Amino acid sequence: MYILRSLGPAVARVPAWEALRAGLGALVGLALTGLFLLSPAVDLDLGLYLVAPFGASSVLLFAVPNSPLAQPWSAIVGNTVAALVGVAACLVVTDPALRIALAVGLAITATILCRAIHPPAGAVAMTAAMSPDAIAHLGFWFALTPIAVGTVALVVLATGYARLTGRHYPFRQFDTPSSHGTRDRNPIERLGLSEEDLTGLLERYRQSFNLGVEDLARLIGAAELQVAAQSSGPLTAQDIMSRGLVTVTLETPLGEIADLFRHHRFTSLPVVGADQTFLGVIFQMHLISQARDDALRLDRGFGAAFRRLVDRDRDRPVSAADIMSVAGPRATADTPIGALLPMMAEGDTDAVPVLEYGKIVGIVTRTDLVAALARSAVQASAE
Repeated sequence: MYILRSLGPAVARVPAWEALRAGLGALVGLALTGLFLLSPAVDLDLGLYLVAPFGASSVLLFAVPNSPLAQPWSAIVGNTVAALVGVAACLVVTDPALRIALAVGLAITATILCRAIHPPAGAVAMTAAMSPDAIAHLGFWFALTPIAVGTVALVVLATGYARLTGRHYPFRQFDTPSSHGTRDRNPIERLGLSEEDLTGLLERYRQSFNLGVEDLARLIGAAELQVAAQSSGPLTAQDIMSRGLVTVTLETPLGEIADLFRHHRFTSLPVVGADQTFLGVIFQMHLISQARDDALRLDRGFGAAFRRLVDRDRDRPVSAADIMSVAGPRATADTPIGALLPMMAEGDTDAVPVLEYGKIVGIVTRTDLVAALARSAVQASAE
């Protein structure tokens, strides 16, 4: 039974839309590369033509863009170095079987030493070794075109496609700024483990090729967050949410919104329609951003711009509908804390509205969440 289970799928189940996203990306990437940069037919004069390994590179670039094997250095340098090795083997060794085996073996060694392991690079070296006529005509130019040019084209297209579909490619390095634009890592990634510690873990378990340091940091952070949520007990949104809501409508002027923020010291205000139907939310930052834009337009001080923003209902009314956010996470009364924690631990979410049949019945703020976790910690220590 154990052996049979080991023969089953090792990849976790993914949503159908993610499979479609990856397949469509490869379709678009290869089509544009072939249409604008390369030719589907072999052109030995310019060397601009598609080769089979580009299909394998597309699997990594569009299906698993977070993999270290799919990053630009791995793809471009890996394919190019493998092409150079394959060409050299093709020019030196005459026996076909030996030439192919030597090209692939040396390509694997060279790409590992260059820290550019990219599985399709083995196919690149093999393609060169199996094409003595083309290599005799192109020589080492084969490494530049079609290999380097084609790989660069796919990487550029994969970068743009990832941005359009909400993915990150290339993936963020360990020492890049956080989402807040500071040198601090995102809260979920502050583990007390250095980059060297995380790298050591990957090397100890021989996972350096499969998982990046950044991904490992996020996974450990998410696991710790889940443990914290479970230790808080079976609390749900209805147990900790604020019920005494102060809301505004679409027509509420900004002057009144600013007064509400100042009076209640809230960080967010829900926007509702008839019968408390939830329409959106306004955060303090929305108001500040509007004031900043106003200051830039008027070329005046920020304070003067903010005062004008509060009072300008009389000459050019701006209301809640102009600055509210309609996107963002939402919860129901039964949503567990374990689902709320990641929403506020990472990203721009300061509060999550709690809805019932489209109507807002409460709101969970970061203050509510911290208070609940603090209570759970005190209870746990008392026990």
